[in-house]
Amino acid sequence: MKKFLALLFVSALVLSSACAFAADYEMIVGHAQPEGNPRYVSMEKFAADVEKLTDGHVKVTVFGNGQLGTEKEMLEQVVQGVAQGMRGGQFDFSPRLLMFTLPFLTNTRAEVTALLKSDLAKKVCAEAEKTTGTVIINLCDAGGYRQFSTNAHPIKKPADLVGLKMRTNGMKTIDMTFRALGATTTTVPYADLYMALKTGVADGQENPWVNVVGMKFYEVQKYFTGVNYQFHPDPFYVNAEWWNSLPEEYRTAILKAAEEMGDYNDELIDKNSEEARQTIIKSGAEVYMPTAEELKAFQEAAQPVYKQVVEEGICTQAELDEILAIVAGANK
Repeated sequence: MKKFLALLFVSALVLSSACAFAADYEMIVGHAQPEGNPRYVSMEKFAADVEKLTDGHVKVTVFGNGQLGTEKEMLEQVVQGVAQGMRGGQFDFSPRLLMFTLPFLTNTRAEVTALLKSDLAKKVCAEAEKTTGTVIINLCDAGGYRQFSTNAHPIKKPADLVGLKMRTNGMKTIDMTFRALGATTTTVPYADLYMALKTGVADGQENPWVNVVGMKFYEVQKYFTGVNYQFHPDPFYVNAEWWNSLPEEYRTAILKAAEEMGDYNDELIDKNSEEARQTIIKSGAEVYMPTAEELKAFQEAAQPVYKQVVEEGICTQAELDEILAIVAGANK
């Protein structure tokens, strides 16, 4: 029923937009993040930039905060052509993007950027059109490095996760990592996570500092650990049929706006992450920052995930070697 209502809502928006604007092309885009989040702010910039660069011929309407449904539902809407685009870490249709989410893969913004702008990333994004009917027009950072939190006790070593039921969004590499560290997992949609933590459906979760503040997870979690264990690519999916119907000059303009949006998004994440961490500390939650030795224990415990992603076909050994080489060369 929720999916049906979301589709009905979007269909109504399409009809009302056609009457309200004189633009040649309408682009309805959804995402799950609340107002103030870097994704929300950068998407507002994208909408304004597209309208400016196309002289008003392409009108972008953005619906954030999960107004159009869950990330999976929004992506299905894009595939069906009901909505034209969505941004979010939804990898069901492009599971090979998971190769960039290996635990403890990177340590710096330069390394993350090198991966997301690499030829390998472009190749993986290009695969989406053949398999899903979508085009990925940008790949940026979904929110910064991801941290652990729980209500049970501080997480200072892998053994502290043993026996805990940690929430995931269904991503294999999150599940693999938590299991390698000794936890069990439960899948909860992002929009439902606050209540799941409050009611004990999950003992804990993992998210970037900016997401924790944006969704106020610190109200329902006592202990946070700054492990920087993973970052997520943030693919911007667009319906391929709609995209290919656009005049080339408009596609060029949208690509330019999307690239600037991605760079701005990453700048906002870097700017806001420490401020968000301080907000969590001021809330009264405990934030523990592991020592280098303690982090090494987490890194070593998570190493089996690297073998698993190759065994499960997420990437080849050659691609894994290429990823590691890109990271190693990023700071030279």
